[in-house]
Amino acid sequence: MLNKVIELLRASGVYAWEVTDVKTHGWEFYFIRHALDQNRAKDVEHITLKVYQKDDEGMGSASAELAPTANEAEAKALIESLAYRATLVHNKPYELNPPRPASGGGETAAPDVAAIAKDFLTAMQSLPETATEDINSYEIFVSAKTRRLITSTGIDVTETFPESMIEVVVNARREGHEIELYRSYDSGTCDAAGLARDLAKTMQYGKDRLVTSPTPNLGKADVLFSSAAAVEIYRWFAAKLDVRMVARRMSDWEPGKPVAPEFRGDRLTLTALRSLPNSSKNCRYDAEGAPIRDLVLLRDGVTEHYIGGRMFASYLGLDDCFIPSNLAVSGGTRTEAELRQGAYLEAVEFSDFQVDPMTGDIFGEIRLGYWHDGENCTVVSGGSVSGSMRDFVQALYASEETVLYNNWRIPALTRLGGVTVTGVD
Repeated sequence: MLNKVIELLRASGVYAWEVTDVKTHGWEFYFIRHALDQNRAKDVEHITLKVYQKDDEGMGSASAELAPTANEAEAKALIESLAYRATLVHNKPYELNPPRPASGGGETAAPDVAAIAKDFLTAMQSLPETATEDINSYEIFVSAKTRRLITSTGIDVTETFPESMIEVVVNARREGHEIELYRSYDSGTCDAAGLARDLAKTMQYGKDRLVTSPTPNLGKADVLFSSAAAVEIYRWFAAKLDVRMVARRMSDWEPGKPVAPEFRGDRLTLTALRSLPNSSKNCRYDAEGAPIRDLVLLRDGVTEHYIGGRMFASYLGLDDCFIPSNLAVSGGTRTEAELRQGAYLEAVEFSDFQVDPMTGDIFGEIRLGYWHDGENCTVVSGGSVSGSMRDFVQALYASEETVLYNNWRIPALTRLGGVTVTGVD
């Protein structure tokens, strides 16, 4: 059917087109405690069509998914609908990606779904549980994804990569009270050591959550981030370097210029990487067919390169941009022990934590934290943290040690100064 779809697109008269065909073969496991409740195999296919139209008023695109069971008439009707819808959009014209070779070698071996699933099962069955903290249930999803991208400009690339997810519910009990903590981990292959480390922390957090005190009103305070919430902080850095934000004047970060008027903290480096251990994003090409490569985006707090999709890159006159798959942050100057000195709030659990990509404003409702007043440590809950990354970037300290969260490698600890901590009245 795919060949017929391409034939129909070529005959449709549209300005340009793209076809993305993703086939997923996977296994799913559902456990209650450590007893297998059910499992199943998964084989699915998703075909997405995107067409472009160009006229005197501008250039537009439209996309939709075509069922793999669709017949020729249904495919033709969808293409005609997309062709019309694309004429309703009038962006400034730009050229699509041409074929370009990828760096880092050729095709990689197809992932061994059975071996990856076994690694997850072994990791979960070896967790150190106690009489009061244990695993309630978990679900494991392991897949091998094969993605093929074909475009009217001559791109035809296929790659296969692993994609996994595990969801875990942890229980903690104390004196007739019980709490559940939910965790979800995305990865490619299994990071057994990282999974065990994080779930051990989660069991401790569940235990501590049962003995919390209200978070005090701290006003302006240092806040230490030691969990996956910190990824949102560094995602803001990447957003400020995205051509979409730059072209729309939502970012004022310019190549060759520091990202803060002055630095009292660390001057960080942000790098796009084609590959990271256990990442689910180890791809040679981005979704638009641009080759992904290792590239320093921010070096010692100074902008070097932008990233992002073809349309806004072309508006900025950039010809070699790409949508990064993996990102790494480095440049922390302190050890974890040094970052844990003095007075600070370590916020480890949030009901929600957000960093607005445009304004840099942060907000998070605290479910669990540890208030260190310089002498004593109090387990706290409630209240919130807020402020702006525009201010925090000048007084941000990060650990030399790093940790992996799927396709991000970031400092294990991040300390922001001058965060507003609102307590519980």
